[in-house]
Amino acid sequence: MSVGSLLLRPPSVAEAADALAMLRDPLTALWNPASRVVDEATAAAWCASLGDWGPGDHATFSVLDAATERLLGNVSVHNVDREQGTAEIGYRVAPWARGRGVGTAAVRAVSDWAFGGLGLHRIQLFHAVANPASCRVATVAGYRWEGTLRESTSYGDGLRHDEHLHARLVGDAVSE
Repeated sequence: MSVGSLLLRPPSVAEAADALAMLRDPLTALWNPASRVVDEATAAAWCASLGDWGPGDHATFSVLDAATERLLGNVSVHNVDREQGTAEIGYRVAPWARGRGVGTAAVRAVSDWAFGGLGLHRIQLFHAVANPASCRVATVAGYRWEGTLRESTSYGDGLRHDEHLHARLVGDAVSE
């Protein structure tokens, strides 16, 4: 799927080097750790596993620069419950792509795809309260803030952090 200057598609092992660099970034490692990815081989395996949508419980998209096909981040719809019509969404933006609206554009596009393609009614988004950049992405992508979950998740620093819960419903209007 194309969104402006972005290309979104299932992950590929060809992105392993950029995926490893993104996951080694200190902010990514703090807020979105992937502890089993330690070298290019494990990064390739990680990309391959994310690209396997067969089980139906997730759909992960690599976010690429459409001109160069360099990895800029990823967005995943996971914990898909088709019976209830719900899922969660998460995202990472590579340090070389931050501050350009990549996360917001990709989260909007994948959310729209999930509402239509998966028939979802509600998508939830969680992020650490201490991660204001993620809060901006959520809000601008049309996810309403619903509350704070106290000490709900342990992040890459091993500490339990409060999280914001945002959600978007299929009928929610998203302003540009």
